[in-house]
Amino acid sequence: MHIAIAGNIGAGKTTLTQMLAKRYGWQAHYESIDDNPYLEDYYRDMKRWSFNTQIYFLSKHFKDVIEISNSKDTIVQDRTIFEDARIFAPNLHDMGLMSDCDFATYSDLYDLMLSLIKLPDLLIYIRSSVSTLVDHIEKRAREYEKGIRINYLKGLNERYENWIKGYKGNLMIVDGDHIHFEESIENFRKITDRIDSELFGLFPLKEDSAPTRF
Repeated sequence: MHIAIAGNIGAGKTTLTQMLAKRYGWQAHYESIDDNPYLEDYYRDMKRWSFNTQIYFLSKHFKDVIEISNSKDTIVQDRTIFEDARIFAPNLHDMGLMSDCDFATYSDLYDLMLSLIKLPDLLIYIRSSVSTLVDHIEKRAREYEKGIRINYLKGLNERYENWIKGYKGNLMIVDGDHIHFEESIENFRKITDRIDSELFGLFPLKEDSAPTRF
């Protein structure tokens, strides 16, 4: 199976990926953030480095999806390829930080990749307010993230919400403002209980088809 964790910068995707991998014995696939050679330059000058940075992430996530689809293990993945193309690249384009030509090239490449992949068996979306994201970003104190602007995070959050509204796959929504899974065993159990229900049928599922929210 393929379980994917989605959410804005600082939502807690990596932490939840680590915790689920340990809890279930799943193999974890992490986003290649620190390995991205463009990232520090990108946060200093987004307009100059946006296309390079997004192409790097897109290629890495496509490689991850192909590896996951060929694996016999259950994989839990930190961030998806869909977020690259539905959230980050369009946001940069709308902010005037990616040119029309670069965005068109990027979109054509993503459409080709999309034709070769499928949705994860379960997508877990961590919904967090900008204030929570900023708090998490400040706590982890990554040097290259100090230049992230509030309006940038806000724009990403709006795009996440629009994407999730139209998402067609199996979906769980975690309230990142109130379900502090990294600090509370009880809160983490709320998540694993829903996973057990959605994936393994260990608890009765809701009769409606709406995504799980808590």
